[in-house]
Amino acid sequence: LDIIFIAVNTPTKTYGEGKGMTADLTYVEKCARQIAKIAKTKKIVVEKSTLPVRTAESIKKIFKSSESQINHEVLSNPEFLAEGTAINDLFKSDRVLIGGDSTESGKRAVETLVSIYKNWIPEDKIVTTNVWSAELSKLVSNAFLAQRISSINSISALAEVTGADIAEISNAVGKDTRIGNKFLNSSVGFGGSCFQKDILNLVYLSKIYGLNEVADYWEKVISINDYQKNRFASMIKKKMFNTVNQKKIVMFGWAFKKDTNDSRESAAIYIADMLLEEGAQILVCDPKVSLNKIKDDLLFLWEHRNEINMENKLKNISKSNELNYDIYQEADAITVVTEWDVFKNLNYSKIYNKMNKPAFIFDGRKILNQDELIKIGFDCFEIGKSSNNNNN
Repeated sequence: LDIIFIAVNTPTKTYGEGKGMTADLTYVEKCARQIAKIAKTKKIVVEKSTLPVRTAESIKKIFKSSESQINHEVLSNPEFLAEGTAINDLFKSDRVLIGGDSTESGKRAVETLVSIYKNWIPEDKIVTTNVWSAELSKLVSNAFLAQRISSINSISALAEVTGADIAEISNAVGKDTRIGNKFLNSSVGFGGSCFQKDILNLVYLSKIYGLNEVADYWEKVISINDYQKNRFASMIKKKMFNTVNQKKIVMFGWAFKKDTNDSRESAAIYIADMLLEEGAQILVCDPKVSLNKIKDDLLFLWEHRNEINMENKLKNISKSNELNYDIYQEADAITVVTEWDVFKNLNYSKIYNKMNKPAFIFDGRKILNQDELIKIGFDCFEIGKSSNNNNN
């Protein structure tokens, strides 16, 4: 049997529950119809993308209703790859998940795919399930990771007002083997193409099946993520004497995570939007994201909200392609929104001498040495640290 993989990456951003799901299904349906039209012998068709539960059933209906009426076997084999580490994730996977029908032909199809993975993945890391469980497991995996980020970010707000340090809390909580220490680093919030879309898909599915309490629960994960971004932008304004109007802010990072050029749903977009709305002048430093992409991200957001005067606001955002120290001349603040390693090793004494005073640094990724910055003279804020620890 030949094996055909369907891997869909939605090319555009989508807002609202079910929107990403609708876009994915459109492309999957086109793929299925093309296979039904061209394939003359029975194939194993493998879903690779993050897809709504019961997508395989839709694909099967398309095959059965085609002129050839060949009952191709449909498997779900969701990928668990992270941007920036995809190749390593492929060859050193935590697990490989394969879902198929319980029929004899379905079991044979599953074993065929298992035999391929066994060439480099230990068999005890290959998990087989029914198709529906495999499809739902991918959504749930991303939802649980996002949930952990929102959980620790919600506590970061509490830490700031109680005299605690979120880094110490994360370390203490992560020592519990039942919990573990991954995805417990507080930040300005998660971004990327998967987390928000997959959670909104869960919300959409839950509401379709009348599980409104389940939908409300997962919707809160998104709400906390939005709250964290809003809170960080508000803190910048508050610390800078309640106004950022006409103030120059150097923004470290635009991509949603380091070592990628992917800015989909990046926290930087929303933080910049709020600061621009208040009249700030933003200079972005990002090793891989272009100025055109930065402007496109903002325009997409503003067009969705039917805003006016978009071009006027765009005049207040620029980008430096080099991290030379002249870019900090008369800057009022630095905000860290992406954890690029290059930002850790800059000469902050030299930067401080170029900036207006007081010189502010807002570390939304907890990558800088706050004690050293305070010694230099910076007025620092680090997310998840109380006002007792942050210099005021």
